[in-house]
Amino acid sequence: MRKLYFLSFLFSLFLSSCGAVINESISKNYSYLPIDAKIAILEVKHNVPVNAEKLGFISFGDSGFSTDCDYYSNLSKARKRAREIGANIVKINQVTEPSIVSSCYRMNISFYKYDGDVSQLPQISLQQN
Repeated sequence: MRKLYFLSFLFSLFLSSCGAVINESISKNYSYLPIDAKIAILEVKHNVPVNAEKLGFISFGDSGFSTDCDYYSNLSKARKRAREIGANIVKINQVTEPSIVSSCYRMNISFYKYDGDVSQLPQISLQQN
């Protein structure tokens, strides 16, 4: 019986360690944005408009056995989270590319609400999710 518990524990540990480590801090929420609402994704080199309100941040790390943590997967997850909190700007603050130490893109991202037209901002293009 002990062996069964131990194997169950190892299996659950293995399953939980396959996901990327995601940390977030959200200071303010607005209404959920509809799927057709435009969300701008700004690269590190792009500036956030001066009058945009910061709503929080999210960071993507690596647990050592992470999967589904490439550049565009992380951005897609960040855009989905932005939609949930009412943010229409996703600003990439820092990106660390995969290396020998980690197979994942590690990213720090901030969320902003902007009352202007986000389609006029320089941005990365992703497919709808």
